[in-house]
Amino acid sequence: MSSSVGGTGLIAWSDFEKVEFRVGRIIAASEFPEARKPAYLLQVDFGPAIGVRKSSAQVTALYRPEQLVGRLVVAVLNFPPKQIGPVMSECLVTGFHDAEGRVALCVPDGEVPLGTRLL
Repeated sequence: MSSSVGGTGLIAWSDFEKVEFRVGRIIAASEFPEARKPAYLLQVDFGPAIGVRKSSAQVTALYRPEQLVGRLVVAVLNFPPKQIGPVMSECLVTGFHDAEGRVALCVPDGEVPLGTRLL
């Protein structure tokens, strides 16, 4: 058995459990001209127990701001806040690069309650 998958080392289950992936709904999306790479500034609602968090997302090649509002996304909530230009990003919205290098959002396949944790 190989000790790596896709060029990265294997991790223990306990390492995976440390990453807090949760579902949120984008409630606002706007242009973010201050970002070094093209990005939108998102506000993502993770439900009443967590609230709304800000994030910068480099998804401008595949989405317009109005297409993002209302969409469910998967985000990492337990990274430390990160200063991106004038904004403090409070979560990392996840995505995958397509064959052309554009970022496609990682999304649930159906409706799930806001704040639900990926297990």
